[in-house]
Amino acid sequence: MPASATKALRVAVLADSDTRWKWGALTATRISPEKADIHLDGFLLRGRATPTARQLREVGVTADSLREVTAVEFLRTMGEATGEESYDVLVLALVGGGVQAVLHGLRHVWQDRTDRPVVVTGYVGVVYEKLADGLLLRHGADLVLANSRQDADRFRAVYEGVGTDASAVTEVALPFLGGAAYTGEPDGEGRPYTVVFAAQPSVPDSRKDRTYLLDRLIRHARRHPEREVLLKLRSKPGEHTTHIEELPYQKLVQRADPPPNFHLVYGHMGEVLDRTDLLVTVSSTAALESLHRRVPTVVLTDLGVREALGNHHFVGSGCLASWDQLDEGHRPVPDPEWVARQGVAVDGGYATAFDRASARIAELLARPGGLPPLTPYYTPVTAPGYLPGILARHHLGPDGTPLPGAPAADRDPGPVRQIVRRAARGAYRHGVQRVAPVIRRMGEL
Repeated sequence: MPASATKALRVAVLADSDTRWKWGALTATRISPEKADIHLDGFLLRGRATPTARQLREVGVTADSLREVTAVEFLRTMGEATGEESYDVLVLALVGGGVQAVLHGLRHVWQDRTDRPVVVTGYVGVVYEKLADGLLLRHGADLVLANSRQDADRFRAVYEGVGTDASAVTEVALPFLGGAAYTGEPDGEGRPYTVVFAAQPSVPDSRKDRTYLLDRLIRHARRHPEREVLLKLRSKPGEHTTHIEELPYQKLVQRADPPPNFHLVYGHMGEVLDRTDLLVTVSSTAALESLHRRVPTVVLTDLGVREALGNHHFVGSGCLASWDQLDEGHRPVPDPEWVARQGVAVDGGYATAFDRASARIAELLARPGGLPPLTPYYTPVTAPGYLPGILARHHLGPDGTPLPGAPAADRDPGPVRQIVRRAARGAYRHGVQRVAPVIRRMGEL
């Protein structure tokens, strides 16, 4: 039986970007049954957003082991991990299509096992688009984590609405909330009043809108020379996060003339929030981190309140405002009921936010006879025109078996293959950030 009292709880996390690795690893530690010693193995799914060493250091989450894999390599590892090497919990911190592919692959490699791990998945932040699509691609996991009461209600409604089991939906909270509560503005001595704009890789996505936001941030710095104005960036040029960034702010800044009190910053968001007096964003999950710590938080309306921007999620929050209002000293006051519905436990309830998930995992690990096979909603019967393409992107056939010619289906990659993969990934990133935007601009002429 997995998870015995005499050995550490063995947990595996499969992630496809820096933010999802952070979410997956932190979630794994928070949902593990109480007092369990954890052995955590990390697997990074090879792709366009595979995090660099710098990004992993910035995330600040460690594991007992960490390696890069393809989906086929990961599935082979899960199939071979038996006995004392078997895992108790598996966290899939992937985009929806990746979760669905791995679920079908696991169903195949575990078809003759009842002592399989408990499979957990969820979302890294605010869910403001593709709700039904993303949820149905995650269906089949033992636990589908919802980061708030509002999300849990929405998730169950989607599953029940298509006539499938919704019992996997489990309410938790974002695992990276925390840090010291905001104590108020500086008294004029020591550090300056600090305004932080939390940038997002793909919101907004046009040069015009990103240039506008950068210009307003710089204008705010000029208008308030006594303040420190920080542009918090997610990644350096050439790196990718969960979303593709074709127009990095670093490049746009090169054409501007910012004042001395304007700075670009990287690093852990929690460390930046330690010195923040006003957090400004379009729709970043950083707003929830900020609200959790009671830092004054603004969600910008300058570009409209639109689904494409994700700031529609904050309707009712009390945090919506424009740069013109901020320049004049306006400070929104968050609505306490809205904040509570979002899993932002400013009342101290965060410490128990993961108890339900932890209890559910302990119950599944102790289930007599082990666990039943994974049963995703999408099958060759329910989605014959959709599912095969999702699986094929990860070199899997409709039944979850590796397709002929799948990379490293039966062996570990050699040094030459590893070099080729790194070169190919670098070429892809160059194409996304340098070549593709040029081609699009030429097409607009």
